[in-house]
Amino acid sequence: MFDDTRAVTEPAGALAIAGLKKAVREQGLRNQVLLAVITGANVNFDRLRHISECAELGESREAVLAVTIDEKPGSFRQFSQTLGRRNVTEFNYRFGDTSAAQIFVGVEIADGASGRRDLIHALTEQGLCVVDMTDNEAAKLHIRHMVGGRSQQVMNERVFRFEFPERPGALMTFLDLLGERWNISMFHYRNHGAAYGRVMVGIQVPEQDRIPFAEFLQLTQYPFQEETDNIAYQTFLAP
Repeated sequence: MFDDTRAVTEPAGALAIAGLKKAVREQGLRNQVLLAVITGANVNFDRLRHISECAELGESREAVLAVTIDEKPGSFRQFSQTLGRRNVTEFNYRFGDTSAAQIFVGVEIADGASGRRDLIHALTEQGLCVVDMTDNEAAKLHIRHMVGGRSQQVMNERVFRFEFPERPGALMTFLDLLGERWNISMFHYRNHGAAYGRVMVGIQVPEQDRIPFAEFLQLTQYPFQEETDNIAYQTFLAP
């Protein structure tokens, strides 16, 4: 159909199938032959992320949650252990309080609403406060991109960009190496469907820990770039 072998038809087809599935649910269609017409010729790559996010939520394959965890080294690791083998699609967090950390997290789920309930149950059993925001339009469309801000209580913060391999266990490897030596004061990650996940992390590193922290960075074996002096961070996020 296309002479150009680089043409991408999948997003248009996925959009048509998503619309067809919605019609089946809403109209209660059964035992019929249905045709999905490929549409969306004007969809560009800037819109693909929005389409993929809506598709994941619409198909009940992603749960979007606000979770409160303790603000202390190791809490993020314990939270990740509770998630088990579930794939984290997004994680947004910025230090704001010395006792409790409010995190915004997206998690892939396998069994729709029941999978979401199982996930929430697993988290609440660990004593965590969980608010389900999967059906909250403001949270999905806006708040998820706005989590952040300055915190005057953050001391000795250093900021890094990492490339995590997109595979189960990559985050836990990082957190296991970090242990409870240094506190994570900021974390941002969103799955973009690439081979590597782009992660931005703020870690509180006292001056006397510069050498052991440098050793930790090398032990991760993940590509990284320090961004502590980046003008964007200094303008919008730095304490």
